[in-house]
Amino acid sequence: MNPAADNHRLLGPAGDGGRVTVLLAAFEGWNDAGEAASDALKYLHRLWGAKRVSVIEPDEYYDFQFTRPEVRHTASGARKIKWPVTKIAKATIPGTDVDVIFIHGVEPSYRWRAYTAELLAKASELGVDYVILVGALLADVPHSRPIPVTATCDDDELRERLNLESSEYEGPVGIVGVLNELSLLAGLPTVSLWAAVPHYVAQAPSPKAELALLNRIEDFLQVSLPTSELTDDAQAWERGVNELAAGDSEIAAYVRQLEDAKDTEDLPEATGESIAKEFERYLRRRGRGRDQP
Repeated sequence: MNPAADNHRLLGPAGDGGRVTVLLAAFEGWNDAGEAASDALKYLHRLWGAKRVSVIEPDEYYDFQFTRPEVRHTASGARKIKWPVTKIAKATIPGTDVDVIFIHGVEPSYRWRAYTAELLAKASELGVDYVILVGALLADVPHSRPIPVTATCDDDELRERLNLESSEYEGPVGIVGVLNELSLLAGLPTVSLWAAVPHYVAQAPSPKAELALLNRIEDFLQVSLPTSELTDDAQAWERGVNELAAGDSEIAAYVRQLEDAKDTEDLPEATGESIAKEFERYLRRRGRGRDQP
């Protein structure tokens, strides 16, 4: 692993011209409110045509009475048991020298340290240089405002370069938090992204939170993502929640309270970094459109 071999804005100034490999990981369960994090990775997996390169077998890590296998029918009509494996896939971002390793699975029940050690051994085999961990949590935020995404980094050099803060959270952690710490101990600069999903609409899917996470990944990787269809889904989701809230005066009053608090909190930012990032995103997408026939 060679963090110095970077030639991408996320990864620092241009280096020796070699390829760079970024690991993107999300886990279903406690770390994945509204399934926003895992849906974001599934979107990128499909977009970039990722191919499976390995799996983590489940037998040593799951309580199958809690995370049950499922019976599915194959294309031929045969019945097959689908086990909760952790999937590891690889893709290349088109038009870049960046490879992406996707890790997606259900948060394990047992032996988290052994599980993360196995994941990091796979990362080493695949030449991973940097890690982006993606999660979603339930929070007191209004559905009618931009979904907040917190980005933190505990690697001193990368945190300074990306102008991020270190995490100040104390309390229970999921597998994402464990993988964050062990990745850093393994010498892998790591960024954690957490979307705040409104707790009163916690059921999946949560397209607005998924879109917010994709926007931040887009910013870090400096790529253009075609998210117009997901934007439509997010707007339809918001309209649906508006209709539900309008039918209950207590919920409507609670949402207004959250909106007032959020507007007060975000007032200084509205003319600063958030607008700059949105403009950069617009320029990237405009450039991508011009490149297409």
